[in-house]
Amino acid sequence: MRKIVASLFISLDGVVEAPDTWHFPYFNDEMGAVIGAQVADSDTMLLGRNTWQEFAGFWPQQGADVEMATQMNEVAKLVVSTTLDSVDGWQNSTLLKGDPIEELTAIKSTPGKNLNVVGSVTLVRSLLRAKVLDELHLLVHPIAVGHGVRLFDEGETQPLALVSATTFETGVLHTVYRPA
Repeated sequence: MRKIVASLFISLDGVVEAPDTWHFPYFNDEMGAVIGAQVADSDTMLLGRNTWQEFAGFWPQQGADVEMATQMNEVAKLVVSTTLDSVDGWQNSTLLKGDPIEELTAIKSTPGKNLNVVGSVTLVRSLLRAKVLDELHLLVHPIAVGHGVRLFDEGETQPLALVSATTFETGVLHTVYRPA
């Protein structure tokens, strides 16, 4: 059975927004290996509207000489959105129609590798609430950002069970959780 696996860069104060402004000083080979393993274990990216639009505005214009461009452009992409009418702007993108939770539950029972959620914090929250997210990988960076979108809404309770935790040389903590 396929799993839905989400991976997020997150600060100590729970911020997941705009990691491009605070994440890169902490990137090293250990983190690259974790990300590479997640990519290898998946054959589909699962994206929310905002992340898909951001990526679709960038990746299709990148050539094979840009690291990860071929992977990003060729992998199957499933887009969850209630406002988009089409996802024609980026190859191998499919807009999920109907109830996304029902569709994703059905897709999980089909042959294939994992569905990898990249970014898409609103989608991650929805998948957790609906209990269809199988694993949540958090790369906790040793920095307090102080502002921005956080993983969980204020007042939200989301019980999780720790599967593993590894500390990188940079001080980043890679944690893997499953819904409790």
